[in-house]
Amino acid sequence: MTRRGRIERGTKETQVLVEIDLDGTGVVDVATGVGFYDHMLAQLGKHGSFDLTVKTSGDLYIDAHHTIEDTAITLGQAFREALGDKAGIRRFADASIPLDEALAQVTVDVSGRPYLVHSEPEGMAPMIGPEYDTTMTRHIFESFVSNAQVALHVHVPYGRNAHHIVEAQFKALARALRDAVAFDPKVHGIPSTKGAL
Repeated sequence: MTRRGRIERGTKETQVLVEIDLDGTGVVDVATGVGFYDHMLAQLGKHGSFDLTVKTSGDLYIDAHHTIEDTAITLGQAFREALGDKAGIRRFADASIPLDEALAQVTVDVSGRPYLVHSEPEGMAPMIGPEYDTTMTRHIFESFVSNAQVALHVHVPYGRNAHHIVEAQFKALARALRDAVAFDPKVHGIPSTKGAL
């Protein structure tokens, strides 16, 4: 069984292609035109052990919002497609990842029900580099969970550097998703008393 997803999304604002292999080795080929976002998506693929291709062309002459948002939507759709019926997966997982002074704690439930709880330290720098608005991190996760249909709790109890705070979140998300979609030999069929996720 291959667990791969491939989604193309086209609007008047963006053209996005995402391919993901949940059983890959962390091979990443990402180009969105937003350097820091590329760096974060690379963390997701590498630390999740997902083979991940992302190609986005967006209206960056306006700002990075549409490019970032539509990429996250498409990533969520591709992730959901790759999951298939979710038979045999662990479903629940968590990860705590430090990055120097910052700590990110992520818990995920591949539940079929989208929900996000997200908290970061107050007073973060508004921008990372010339293009990445730090308020977009929450919106990335909102867009991803809505389309992947997962419940995601992200908490950063402390950190000073905005780059570290955001990167720790993506690394923790990667490790939690990696564990949640892993096959568990004790799970037979769909891991739910309802029989469906």
